[in-house]
Amino acid sequence: MANILIFDSGMGGLSVYRELNQTLSGHQYLYLFDNACFPYGELTESRLVARVVELFEAFVARYPIDIAIIACNTASTYVLPALRQRLTIPVVGVVPAIKPAAEYSRQLQAASTLTSKPGHIGLLATPGTVSRRYTADLIEHFAADLQVSLLGTTELVKMAEDKLSGLPIDMQRLYKVLTPWLGEQGPDTLVLGCTHFPLLADEISQCLPDAKLIDSGAAIARRVTSLLAEEEDKGECSAQQGRLFCTRLTKKARLQAGAFSKEGFGALECFTP
Repeated sequence: MANILIFDSGMGGLSVYRELNQTLSGHQYLYLFDNACFPYGELTESRLVARVVELFEAFVARYPIDIAIIACNTASTYVLPALRQRLTIPVVGVVPAIKPAAEYSRQLQAASTLTSKPGHIGLLATPGTVSRRYTADLIEHFAADLQVSLLGTTELVKMAEDKLSGLPIDMQRLYKVLTPWLGEQGPDTLVLGCTHFPLLADEISQCLPDAKLIDSGAAIARRVTSLLAEEEDKGECSAQQGRLFCTRLTKKARLQAGAFSKEGFGALECFTP
């Protein structure tokens, strides 16, 4: 049994955990969310790197971790190189699912006899992910022949967090965020480029019913499965109860922890480096 750490600034990594647990249910999961510095999309690059490195070094020194997942697109694009230099365990990051989205959009266009227009991919992500050169390189490499439109927002991150707290989703607010894609000119394929956004998949589909939603969860699960297969001494057995950590105990964090208790996690604990 492997000890798998899932890390995010908030609760968005729950969408990643669900994918992982479907494929790798016989392992011990630890989830750490840095709500003291939430949301990461509003931090400077230097502050973000320093904060995540500090947390990771302290956490893996205190708990036995075999593999870690940064379940945050913003943190992944900035922090992975520094973490991989500092840690000896594998660290898996999250990247926008441009490649599978492009493949789906091309298949959709090839099957249609009603249009000769190129496929249209929408990337919905945080402003940091949208503006990164890494994201532009993914688009250039995998979707250069397609129309790609970008929409950066932190509003949906906060809405997903509110949803996990038990608050209702303000659909008018969501429609307003997605206004550029409403109507016939909207994307046929929508990349959810933040791990929080799959938590709002049902609501997003109500706004954009004709768009296929694609996220990175399945790709992460495949990568972790591959890495664990390389560890010959990691045999599967009955999983222990998941452990949930935050960096600041707040009323909101306790409310959100209820969503994790439904997934088999224990009581919320506070971790400080």
